[in-house]
Amino acid sequence: MTGQDAPPGNVKVTRADWLRAARDALVQDGVAGVKVLVLADRLGVSRSSFYWYFRDRDALLDALLEEWSEANSAGLIEMAGRPAATVTEAVCNVFRCTVDPELFNMEADFAVRAWGRSEPRVAARVAETDARRLAALTAMFARHGYPAQEAETRALVLYYMQIGYDLAERGESLEARIARVPDYLHVFTGRAPGAEEVAGFAAYARAHGR
Repeated sequence: MTGQDAPPGNVKVTRADWLRAARDALVQDGVAGVKVLVLADRLGVSRSSFYWYFRDRDALLDALLEEWSEANSAGLIEMAGRPAATVTEAVCNVFRCTVDPELFNMEADFAVRAWGRSEPRVAARVAETDARRLAALTAMFARHGYPAQEAETRALVLYYMQIGYDLAERGESLEARIARVPDYLHVFTGRAPGAEEVAGFAAYARAHGR
């Protein structure tokens, strides 16, 4: 009966609950920590409902990988494609993903990348997902007049600098990061941002920041 939205009777957990618990376990303990009994304990239920939604642990891992690729890319791709009057405004839109976990879950990204180092199929999905995200960022720069190779290069710098920045865990405060935004925008675009663009991002970051 896998694939149904909910089992009959008194529903205690949903498919989304199992996936959420699996994602949390992946972030905290790696893929080895994603076990049906462990997840059932986390959710406070027996494991019987698990088999309503998933054939076995491998099916859960497949669903977890799919959810990460789609859900954790949607915000970045949407922000990169959002209309913007200037390229610095466009990059400010993308910057929202760096402070708002509802748009981009960096911890989940790191966990999946770590998983991919031991499983080729996961590494292949990470590469495919990176390519889609980079295509969206490249298209963003191209829309603002950058030649094709330069647009791609700036997309690479913006994307991988941000991943590396968070992976380094510098412990920088949100206010310290906001203070550097004008310089970051100039580095990433080669253009000076407008004060209103920086102020708009700062307000968003303070409201949603992590």
